[in-house]
Amino acid sequence: MYPTSRQQDAPLRRSARRAASIAAVLGACLALAGCAGTAAQGAGQEAGPAEPAPGGTLRFALGAAPQGVDPQQVGTNVSIYVARQLADSLTDQDPVTGRIEPWLAESWDISDDLTRFTFHLREGVTFSDGSDLTADDVKAGFDAIAGDLGATAPLAASYLAGYEGTEIADDHTLTVVFDAPNAQFLQATSTVSLAVLAQETAAVDPSERLQGEIVGSGPFVLESYTQDQGAVLTRRAGYDWAPASAAHDGEAYLDRIEFSVVPESGVRAGGLASDQFDAVGDVLPQDVPQIEGSGGTVLTRANPGVPFILQPNLTRPPLDDADVRRALLLAVDRTELVDTVLSDAFEPATGVLASTTPGYVDRSDRLAFDPDEAGRILGAAGWTPGADGIRVKDGEPLELEVTYAPVFTGSGPVLELVAQQLRAVGVDLRLRQVTAAEQTTAQQSGDYDLYYYNVTRADADILRTQFSTAQRNLSLREADDVVDPLLEEQLGERDADARAALVADAQDAILDDALAVPLFELSQSIGVRGDVHDVTFDASSRLLFHDAWIEQEG
Repeated sequence: MYPTSRQQDAPLRRSARRAASIAAVLGACLALAGCAGTAAQGAGQEAGPAEPAPGGTLRFALGAAPQGVDPQQVGTNVSIYVARQLADSLTDQDPVTGRIEPWLAESWDISDDLTRFTFHLREGVTFSDGSDLTADDVKAGFDAIAGDLGATAPLAASYLAGYEGTEIADDHTLTVVFDAPNAQFLQATSTVSLAVLAQETAAVDPSERLQGEIVGSGPFVLESYTQDQGAVLTRRAGYDWAPASAAHDGEAYLDRIEFSVVPESGVRAGGLASDQFDAVGDVLPQDVPQIEGSGGTVLTRANPGVPFILQPNLTRPPLDDADVRRALLLAVDRTELVDTVLSDAFEPATGVLASTTPGYVDRSDRLAFDPDEAGRILGAAGWTPGADGIRVKDGEPLELEVTYAPVFTGSGPVLELVAQQLRAVGVDLRLRQVTAAEQTTAQQSGDYDLYYYNVTRADADILRTQFSTAQRNLSLREADDVVDPLLEEQLGERDADARAALVADAQDAILDDALAVPLFELSQSIGVRGDVHDVTFDASSRLLFHDAWIEQEG
């Protein structure tokens, strides 16, 4: 039996979403208290039949290959599109209000010093193998992430920094304990990185987990996963614990979701128009007319977190010179990137946080395109134009290499345009395209000049994850007495306004030392056929298919 709808899904245009998000998250999402609030609106299609219809197979063409299907290990959008359907989280972050609401946990209590988080689990939840959800499952997962799994699950491990352990009071009550205040943890429990899996999964080898050896409680189960080819999911019978932000209770409507990997955007769009696919990812501007002309719709939602940036390796010249890094900030025309290569679904970066992130501050004045000033800074630092226009210092040309994996379809064209812009001020930027695995290897070895990436999270603590010397530290810099203390202090601040002020100072400090060259804000841009309804986005702009349905013939 399929339950009746809890709410009707409403379309959210980009401007309305952004205005609502910015207004809500600064006050609500930074706060640690609170449970159930108003139900969220998803980001769905403009119109359609009033009543959802169960059944059918959704054929989804991904723009890149998933890293795997383990929600605790994967980080790319295409991977999470698959993994999120398989596992639920302790809490849910409402995509409209930013408020943290119940999911697998019905309620929670937080100690005044932000070191103890007690969760009261919902009863009646089961995993896909039929076992009941208990506090032991949550503890096993957190213990594994804080232990050996953390090396392959860096985001999840960063959310559990300072983890001392999980105390179990009974089958449905647990307390997560940290050795220091951890203001970000409640929001972290809503992310896919801390999704709850059955406890036996914690003992499985990480590589096997990526290939599908996981057991979750989500609305779909994994039928098959083939590396570099795709995955097939089927509806989970008996699912009945969707969060309040979902549009209906009970089982998913779709019978199956078939994910396939189709790297060429034009082929994806053509496949949608010719009924080969029901939905496609990474829609580029040139694809929109074909999709809309065939009766389809393009859904968009901006990603919170760190926008696409170039993060410099401070241990390698010439990027060990802060003046070179500061010149790069001014040499990039971010508006041209969006207008020329992307679309109006995207926004130029205006800081080191995307504008939909809690605690974001607009620093577009510091990122204004000023090639003359960029040239002046380089000249004052001893870099003089050579015969071919590339600047030279001490006989060495100003050459840089950016390492990137094309997990977002538009990355190559964007970086090619950035290279043209930098060449205009005398910087020779060369592109080094690698696979996602090779990019990770380069990151771990420090073999890069500039590391190109974005990372999505609806909490400003993502700055600590990416820029603290105690975390990923992609700049490979030494600890300092400005950025690091600010990022640590915000972690211990319970007051939302005080925490936001610390986060604002951290953003300024990161730009002061040019530890990142922001480029553009990523938006999810998804094409769907006219008979596909209620594909929705979560608070981190990742796709959800629990409410999705397809009009059935007859």
